[in-house]
Amino acid sequence: MTAFLGSGLMGSGFVGAMLARGEGVTVWNRTASRTSDLAAQGAKVAATPGEAVRGMTRVHLALLDDAAVDDVLDQLLPHLEPGAVIVDHSTTAVQSTAARARRLEQRSIKFLHAPVFMGPANARSATGSMLVAGPKEVYDAVRVDLEKMTGKVRFLGERADLAAAYKLFGNMFLMFVISGIADVITFARELEIEPLDALTVFKDFNPVTQISGRGQRMAMKEFSPAAFELSAARKDIRLMLDSAATAGGALHFVPAIAQRFDTIIAAGYGSDDIAAVAAEVP
Repeated sequence: MTAFLGSGLMGSGFVGAMLARGEGVTVWNRTASRTSDLAAQGAKVAATPGEAVRGMTRVHLALLDDAAVDDVLDQLLPHLEPGAVIVDHSTTAVQSTAARARRLEQRSIKFLHAPVFMGPANARSATGSMLVAGPKEVYDAVRVDLEKMTGKVRFLGERADLAAAYKLFGNMFLMFVISGIADVITFARELEIEPLDALTVFKDFNPVTQISGRGQRMAMKEFSPAAFELSAARKDIRLMLDSAATAGGALHFVPAIAQRFDTIIAAGYGSDDIAAVAAEVP
């Protein structure tokens, strides 16, 4: 028996897929009206978190933030069945996740943190990926069920906050990429180039390859020899900013990069590879 607490876009996608697989699911959501579609699909709707988890062997959470997770846990824990496993898919802070895991361990409650890289459509189609951290024996007990929910499950280990950290790593990079695209589009419009045309440059140039190449060097603090000097890269940033200003506009995210490059260059890394932007300089 399964309970799913949190019926937003992600939670609804997961529950819809569970119901389609013939699984029995009891749902709860703070805004009760959001459970009506799931009820029509066959889900049982609970009025409270405590009611939702009674008799359940597995409890899933997909909530907004740490405060919501802690609040719901406070409500459901007195009603949790012995031996039940809580699987939290919420994106939460690293330190808060570690503290939450310790709190639950002290109460002998089985807990896994399992955030995901997927959207609602992925949740419905069981694609995308899921990160999991927590006790290996607990993971092994529910692994098959988790695999049904996603295209790939990656168990990171027993350190309770690892999945929280890795999820934020991924979202951080995603936000960098989206912010970069936003400045490319802004720059293109300022230069009177259609943004869709500007984006075609990435058909032949894939900057994501930097992760496996230059990213490895950055992680190992290998900044020389230089394939692309930091000072030369800073020159290119100047060209971007000057060209945008001459066109009568301004970029939003590149100036922050320029400021950081200046700090690293002032620390003596100007002739090193652009990877030196990862140097540990205050």
